[in-house]
Amino acid sequence: MGLRAYQMKASQDIHAGFREFGRQLGVMPTGSGKTVLFSRLAEDYQPQRSLILAHREELITQAVDKLAAATGIEAEVEMGDQRASLDAPVVVASVQTLMREARRNRWPRDHFGLVVVDEAHHTLADSYLNTLRHFDDHAKVLGVSATPDRGDKKNLGRYYQNIACEVTLLDLIQQGWLAPIKVKTVPLGMDLGAVRTTAGDFNADDLGHALEPYLERIADVLVEHRHRKTLVFLPLISVSERFAAICRERGLKAEHIDGCSPDRARILDRFRRDETRVLTNAMLLTEGYDEPSIDCVVCLRPTKVRALYSQIIGRGTRICPGKDHLLVLDFLWQTGEHSLVKPAHLIAEDDEDATALTEKLGGEGDLEEAREEVNADRTRKLTERLMENRRRKGTVLDPLELAVTLNDAHLAEFVPVMQWQGDAPSPKQLEVLGKFGIDATSILTKGHASFLLDRLITRRRLDLATPKQVRLLRKYGHPRPELATFKEAQAFLAIKFGSAV
Repeated sequence: MGLRAYQMKASQDIHAGFREFGRQLGVMPTGSGKTVLFSRLAEDYQPQRSLILAHREELITQAVDKLAAATGIEAEVEMGDQRASLDAPVVVASVQTLMREARRNRWPRDHFGLVVVDEAHHTLADSYLNTLRHFDDHAKVLGVSATPDRGDKKNLGRYYQNIACEVTLLDLIQQGWLAPIKVKTVPLGMDLGAVRTTAGDFNADDLGHALEPYLERIADVLVEHRHRKTLVFLPLISVSERFAAICRERGLKAEHIDGCSPDRARILDRFRRDETRVLTNAMLLTEGYDEPSIDCVVCLRPTKVRALYSQIIGRGTRICPGKDHLLVLDFLWQTGEHSLVKPAHLIAEDDEDATALTEKLGGEGDLEEAREEVNADRTRKLTERLMENRRRKGTVLDPLELAVTLNDAHLAEFVPVMQWQGDAPSPKQLEVLGKFGIDATSILTKGHASFLLDRLITRRRLDLATPKQVRLLRKYGHPRPELATFKEAQAFLAIKFGSAV
């Protein structure tokens, strides 16, 4: 099982990062092949042994299967009554098992060379920290997660020292590895004001009772989209069963599934073969379930937890023949709080960004197009700032000018999230940035310098136009200057100037 280009780069960045940091975070969206990536990392670390930590049986089973498929390594499981041998090259363990001191102490502190934390947004829980601290003086630790935004990553910075790689949902949509996401907002009018909060999220029982009166109206919306293969998430088993029945009354081929369904495998198989077109569940299928043909996801379990929402929508993002996009039916809940996770949060950097994206989406829209529009707004504002602050006509660019030149607002808006990113830039970083034509005096942090260098070096490796060329291409009317190659820019500017530039 070969690695895709972005997985190969992630692997290289992780290895490089481990030369300086012992605890790293990798951010990759649902459907990007995180399990395949860390399976290959475990292979790379042989003959040192590896430990993979997960919190659900489905994730543990998936990791064992992917390890065998990707590398041929036969992993052993440490979970409940199952005990892995001390000779196993890779151990896939339940954190609930290893949080017990007696089970954890079976393993010498220096037994593993690599520890991988699947779904790393759980890392700060005591169950994970106690297990990790048993091993992390001797092992490299990699946490992988699909979820973190800027705030989440800053919190995870209390344990992890570096973000080794970051692949976004839109990166993989644009590269054709995940399906484009279109959002249709459906006003529902359900008030969440009386729903209690339990363990940081809406109480499932309260949600179930509040949702009951609206099930028929929601089923009517699904009838309008009956040509789609739809996966529906609800807060309670009883509500999921009731909703499936209401859908069947309207002529939809609908079934419910839960952890106690005796024919669970057959239900999933019928859904796979299109004998069932609507599958309802009460949060059973959030992790470890892959059915690429799903082209509509309905979240009837409003949540404050971005990780949960990302997992739910991620069930439909995989590509499949005949599927041109994923439709997310977003039911508009009434709440006075700003913590309710919405589709925009799948690609937003923070709550302010999510608000801007939600406004661009309106009642119906495409996430990628909304992102482009918000980025264009940012670039316009940066351009206005640049015109107000322009103080020279020199040949060097500061980050604000570079951001406008390359049409990438992030180059000017870097905010440190890991501790080291706030340190002063190194003399070597400033020297290399100077060679790229960047005003080194305007770079204040090591993280910003690293971020700029990564973008500039990546552009060079891809043989894209230099910032100086891009600035001239834009000035002389090139339609997409930031995407032009170095040679294309030379040819275009040679026509304008009568010689190569």
